[in-house]
Amino acid sequence: MTAATRSGPTPVRQAGGLLRHRDFRLLWTGQTVSSIGSNVTTVALPLVAVAVLDAGTFQVAVLTAAAWLPWLLIGLPAGAWVDRLPRRPVMVACDLFRALLFISVPLAAALDRLTVWHLLLVALSAGVARVFFETADQVYLPVLLRPEQLPEGNAKLHAAQTASYVVGPGVAGLIAQLIGAVTALLLDAISFLVSAVCLLRIRTVEPRVRRVDQSRSLRRDIAEGLRFVARDPYLRVLTVFGAASNIGLTGYQAVLVVFLVRELRLEPGLVGVLIAVMSAGGIIGALLATTLGRRCGTARAVLIAAALTGPPALLIPLAAPGAGLAWPALGGLLIGLGVAIGNVVKGAFRQTYTPHHLLGRVTVSMHLLNYGTIPLAAVLAGATGARYGVQTAIVVMTAWLALTPLILLVGPIRRRRDLPAAPAAS
Repeated sequence: MTAATRSGPTPVRQAGGLLRHRDFRLLWTGQTVSSIGSNVTTVALPLVAVAVLDAGTFQVAVLTAAAWLPWLLIGLPAGAWVDRLPRRPVMVACDLFRALLFISVPLAAALDRLTVWHLLLVALSAGVARVFFETADQVYLPVLLRPEQLPEGNAKLHAAQTASYVVGPGVAGLIAQLIGAVTALLLDAISFLVSAVCLLRIRTVEPRVRRVDQSRSLRRDIAEGLRFVARDPYLRVLTVFGAASNIGLTGYQAVLVVFLVRELRLEPGLVGVLIAVMSAGGIIGALLATTLGRRCGTARAVLIAAALTGPPALLIPLAAPGAGLAWPALGGLLIGLGVAIGNVVKGAFRQTYTPHHLLGRVTVSMHLLNYGTIPLAAVLAGATGARYGVQTAIVVMTAWLALTPLILLVGPIRRRRDLPAAPAAS
């Protein structure tokens, strides 16, 4: 990282932590609000498809696939573009675009024009905006914070995000039961407007993006990021593990709402509460991640997180009405704990380990596999559910997830206490 070329933020004293850092607080507030709105949509959009449009299991799974497909289609060029552009304007434009998309759903419903195809288009377009926003966000955070502040910054952002996994589904279920799932999507639109306002109020001056040699092609820039990930033993194994675990995670989540509504006959409000409980472990994990990495070592924290993410998934297919709902609640709680710890530790590692001028391309190169498997997993789960039953699809996907921690035993991570601070070549 070329710290000398950045306009460094004012140092923050430990008392009060980063929440006393004005610009970080604005970023944190905006992302917290938009995350809550997005997680309302995570439940509300499938509920609209199932309850309003009577969509089938496969159609609901395709909705999930559409939201993640852009990582496969445009992820690599998006990373190269983000490394060439100022990041904050990109993030603001993405927020405004997504607000317009989600406003269109209740408008179409009011005009009696809402269709499954409309929902698919909204999910796909919002996914495109998300690719650019999340890539720019990963590169923008090191602009606001010093390297030693990044673990705390990532932990606070991830804690807020995982808290939204608890609040969002519960709010979505409640609103859907009281006034309809379509109305719940308005919350997501408003949340993106709040995020845009918060970003516009940040005062830290983003350094000029390094001028790109006009003779360099976009393809060459993309290849540089891919090579960095493919040749690095740490980033390579973390990317493969992320891709494999996302197949299981997304697979069971893509059909979970259908399973709870049609197989277990749960009301929308209870669906939201159960998914919120399953997500609650993420809050605990995000709060513990920095401490765990410091005391046990960051490499060991990654292995602990993987162990929590995998085997507990086997509890989810045991779901049954009444007391049997405790099994998916416990399984989801442990999975959320592991995912949060892993994401915080790995996110801070990638931001400090990767040279800053490559960070956008390295981020999307990893996400290409990490997120690129998500639409494939959703379609696979939907097809399995449509052919063999939703519960069978959940069994297959959770069994796969339980095995994925074994991937981390291949490579150097298992032999270290801490992940390295910089590539060996540098």
